[in-house]
Amino acid sequence: MTSALHTSALTSLPLLARGKVRDNYAVGKDRLLMVASDRLSAFDVILGEPIPGKGALLTQMALFWFGKLGHICPNHLTGEAPESVVTAAEIPQVRDRSMLVKRLKPIPVEAVVRGYLAGSGWKEYQESRSVCGVSLPAGLKNASKLPEPIFTPAAKAAVGEHDENISYEQVVKVVGADLAAQIRDTSVRIYKEAAAFALTKGIIIADTKFEFGLDENGTLTLMDEVLTPDSSRYWPIEGYEAAFAIGANPPSYDKQFVRDWLEQTLVNGKPWDKTPPAPRVPQDVIEKTAAKYQEALARLTA
Repeated sequence: MTSALHTSALTSLPLLARGKVRDNYAVGKDRLLMVASDRLSAFDVILGEPIPGKGALLTQMALFWFGKLGHICPNHLTGEAPESVVTAAEIPQVRDRSMLVKRLKPIPVEAVVRGYLAGSGWKEYQESRSVCGVSLPAGLKNASKLPEPIFTPAAKAAVGEHDENISYEQVVKVVGADLAAQIRDTSVRIYKEAAAFALTKGIIIADTKFEFGLDENGTLTLMDEVLTPDSSRYWPIEGYEAAFAIGANPPSYDKQFVRDWLEQTLVNGKPWDKTPPAPRVPQDVIEKTAAKYQEALARLTA
């Protein structure tokens, strides 16, 4: 197993921000170097134990999807090598896990699309038969496929805070009616095309979230990561029907494996309250999580 990078430490470029996974450095005034660390977050808490190889895998998967979906929406990639903007000594921290991208004006909305009922969507449906204000048919179960994918946005939170589900009307208030409609329609189209492709590889993409920014011309541009197991719920098609039949979470290639472990873990005799610090993740959970991410990439790109 490769050694893990929990936190990058580049000194040749100014550090702009550390997110849950990515460390962003300024490259001049118009570009960013995004370094995907091996950090793992769950319930918006960064875990102390990294997943070796995860940052490189996320980057490979994001580049795969950016390439496949470029005809739908422009993305932030510059096409330049990340290694070209750091010192020789820093290349090992950057190689295979970084993207050199355009600096955009971020839109403060998580563009979430759901094709199946799961996670917080399932909890909300049980209470109101709706998700983010979108009414849904009666009689749906955990992991039900929705009649049509739905756009269920969230307000992007600071690191350590929980993203908050919001209505489409709230998105309109933040960005205006035209841009809100463009974000919604583009997100749903990307999801539909990606989900259809993934299904041919034996993978269900239950839901996902996109981030967008505006370039210097005001053009909507896909940014950050796209359709990775960190930003999406990935289910292998094998095992889905059996889990759905009993109302259980289907087996997954994403963070759900770690989430389920955390939900069952006691801290001082009580369930973890989902605030820092997170429980220490044992080695076998780290290795199984790494294997799930690797299998998802292998199946998608086979």
